[in-house]
Amino acid sequence: MRAVVIRAFGGPEVLEMADVPVPAVGARQVRIRVEAATVNPVDLATRSGALAAAGMLPERDQIGIGWDVAGVVEETGPEVTGIVPGQRVVGLSDRLDVPLGTQADQVVLDADAVARAPEGVSPERAATLPLNGLTAVQALDRLGLPDGGTLLVTGAAGAVGGFAVQLAAARGHRVVAVAGAEDEALVRALGAELFVPRTARLGEAVRALVPGGVDGAIDAAVTGAAALDAVRTGGSFAALVAGGAPPALRNIRVFSHWIYADGARLADLVALAEAGALTLRVAETLPLDQVAAAHRRLAKGGLRGRIVLLP
Repeated sequence: MRAVVIRAFGGPEVLEMADVPVPAVGARQVRIRVEAATVNPVDLATRSGALAAAGMLPERDQIGIGWDVAGVVEETGPEVTGIVPGQRVVGLSDRLDVPLGTQADQVVLDADAVARAPEGVSPERAATLPLNGLTAVQALDRLGLPDGGTLLVTGAAGAVGGFAVQLAAARGHRVVAVAGAEDEALVRALGAELFVPRTARLGEAVRALVPGGVDGAIDAAVTGAAALDAVRTGGSFAALVAGGAPPALRNIRVFSHWIYADGARLADLVALAEAGALTLRVAETLPLDQVAAAHRRLAKGGLRGRIVLLP
C-alpha cells in the first residue's frame, strides 16, 4: 500500500510516497481503509523538523505523516467491542513518533481513538473533525469558564478557532472573536457575539467590549501576551502551540494544551456535527500523491477550512 512518510526533515520535497506493507492489527486496535485524511499545521511542523527541534520528536529512519482520518474499518483486533468491519469511522492518530500516519491507503489506530462517522456527511468533511474539533473542545473543557462566561478566541476564522466559537456559543458563553476584518460575518455566523479585528491592540479593544477583561481565552492564532492582556485577573488562558504560552501574569492560569485521542469525546462531536451544530469546512481536496502541493498551499495561509487528501 502507499503511505506518506519522511526520512529527513526539510521542505515539501522530503515528503515521499512509499510502498509499505499493510500494517498488522494488534489487541484493542482497528485497521481502517482511509477514505480521507486532513492536512494540518502539525504535519508541516513534523516535516520541517520544527517538532524535533523542540524536543518533541526524535529522528527516525521513517516517520509517518497525518493525524485525522475518515474511512471504513477493514479489520478489528482481539478485545475490540462495538466496532465491526465495514463500519464507517473517524479517528485520530495522536502520536508523533510513528512509522505510518493517516495519510496512507490504510492505517491502524487504537479502538478507543475512533468513533462512528457522522451520518450524511462526506468522508472529506468528516475527516476535518477529529484533530481540530478535539483540540477545541478539550481546551474549552480545561478552561473551566463560569456559566455564561466570556471567551476570547483568536484565529476564530480558522479550523480550531471556528470549532471553539461554535462549541462555546452552544454552551451559552459570550464569545469575542478575533479574525481578519473580512471574516467578521463568518465568525458571527458561527456564534460570536462580539468581534475584534486582528490588527487591533487586543487588550484595549477587548476590554472596551468586556470591561475588566474576558474570563478565558483560546489562543489559536498564537498571539501570546497580546491575548493574555485581554483576560481578567484570575482568568484562564489556553495556548495551543508548543512554546506559545505567555507568562502567567496577574494570577491567570496559563496552560499549553496538547491534543489527545478520545473516542468518546469524538463521538460527542460527531453527534453535534450530525445535528448541524458544528460546521465542517473543506477548503480543497487533492489526491494523496499531491501531498507536497497540499503542504505548500497550507503554508501560504488564508485557508477557511482544511485541505483533505483522498487516497
